[in-house]
Amino acid sequence: MPPHTRPTWKTVWITGASTGIGHEIALQLASIGVQVAVSARSVEKQQNLGPNIFPFPLDVTNVAAAQETVQLIEDQLGPIDLAIFAAGTYTEVEATKIDPQLFATIMTTNYLGVVNCLAAVLPKMLARKQGHIAWIASVTGYRGLPKAAAYGPSKAALISLAESLKPELDQHGIPISIINPGFVATPMTAKNVFPMPFLMQPQDAARRTLNGLAKGKFEITYPTRLVAILKFARLLPYGLYFWLIKKLILR
Repeated sequence: MPPHTRPTWKTVWITGASTGIGHEIALQLASIGVQVAVSARSVEKQQNLGPNIFPFPLDVTNVAAAQETVQLIEDQLGPIDLAIFAAGTYTEVEATKIDPQLFATIMTTNYLGVVNCLAAVLPKMLARKQGHIAWIASVTGYRGLPKAAAYGPSKAALISLAESLKPELDQHGIPISIINPGFVATPMTAKNVFPMPFLMQPQDAARRTLNGLAKGKFEITYPTRLVAILKFARLLPYGLYFWLIKKLILR
């Protein structure tokens, strides 16, 4: 379902668009006539996505490749009006089994992948004094949760990155949005072996994301009830917070 507020974007770039929320955002934008440049490492999954969707394969951890991809997109499709960085990875971590390489891989993909793409597209937007940048973090970034010792910090870093850049980029007329989903039915969450409260479908998540972006919101969150619970948890003192975690999650 396309966003309720029809956007003015002509060309949108989405990373991590082969599956999940990024994929569904691409389909919904293309359905209303937006040119969508999609990037992911999997070339096969980017083929034959339909009209108005143009594949530009990219490994977001490659700094030079990100620069080249932005240039290719703008040469072929025109200026990027909106960039959405949705590439990410997740692996559950046991506290008794810390693998430094796993932590490095997740931080490199989830956090530095956004930084690499940001560095590629932002100078062009600044030169034009026009554009909108967004990336997908997670409600997991609000506060530390069991099994998310590698994933959670990467998402917390993305939230902090958006908060840090917003005041300065506002002065240049470049809005930033941070998208913090809860549980959405994607191949990544399919790895979870625990019940996922308030699980959403990617079509609904994409619609809510696009509605928020069209309105220029800084933080876009869903589902409402899970977000409210976790935002409240951020306010709790450590003693009470850890007591609740042990009672509700580590039973």
